[in-house]
Amino acid sequence: MPLDEDAPDFVTSLARGLSVIRSFGKDSPTLTLAEVAERSDLTRPTARRFLLTLETLGYVRGDGKRFWLAPRVLDLGYAYLSSLRIADIAQPSMQSVVDTLNESCSMSVLDGNDILYIARIPPKHLMGLQVHVGARLPAYCSSSGRVLLADLGNRDLTAFFRDTERPARTPHTITGERALRKVLDTVRTSGYALIEQEVEQGLRAIAVPIRSGRKRVAAALSVGAHTGRVSQADMVGRVLPVLRSAADEIEAIILHTDHPQFR
Repeated sequence: MPLDEDAPDFVTSLARGLSVIRSFGKDSPTLTLAEVAERSDLTRPTARRFLLTLETLGYVRGDGKRFWLAPRVLDLGYAYLSSLRIADIAQPSMQSVVDTLNESCSMSVLDGNDILYIARIPPKHLMGLQVHVGARLPAYCSSSGRVLLADLGNRDLTAFFRDTERPARTPHTITGERALRKVLDTVRTSGYALIEQEVEQGLRAIAVPIRSGRKRVAAALSVGAHTGRVSQADMVGRVLPVLRSAADEIEAIILHTDHPQFR
């Protein structure tokens, strides 16, 4: 069970150091000391100590005025991604999905309030959402995210709704808690999630769960397609059976792995 932040075993300094790393992003590749302090909710002296420590360790670089993440920080993400043997195990089944449908196939896990892509195979054409391994999308409006959220217990789901901002990415995005809970109920019953242009205009996506040996949802497998290429009826009638078949193949392999995330 995760610790409360006031628990004796909770290492506050580690949490603060990670908050400094997370303060950088696509929209903020370089930051001043003041900006890092504000984004990580730290005082300037504290933020400065963490930045200098991270710089010494090779995770951050600076020029005296601004700071930015160094390539070494990728080691933190790749260590996690490389530990997920399932991403490699799933490649043949995912490739079969792409070969059959000529649409992208992705595998994602829940990471905080987002989904994290751990495997992805693009189609031959370039239409559709352009994402890559390691990319993130909000869980509340993505098909994979809804499959993963639907498996959460009531306490964790309540915390998710309490702590997550849910802006409308398109005019079609469902953002209200009551409406989303109703959608998640449907996902639990049907065993799949279908989104209609909620992440990006013109994008339709469907996802199914990949369950661990204990029947908990460990990951989600999804197919995304342009609305002009694949209709909603095709998603359910043609894409869903192919996706489910691939998920079944991956689950069968998972049962014979010893990775703790998939037991």
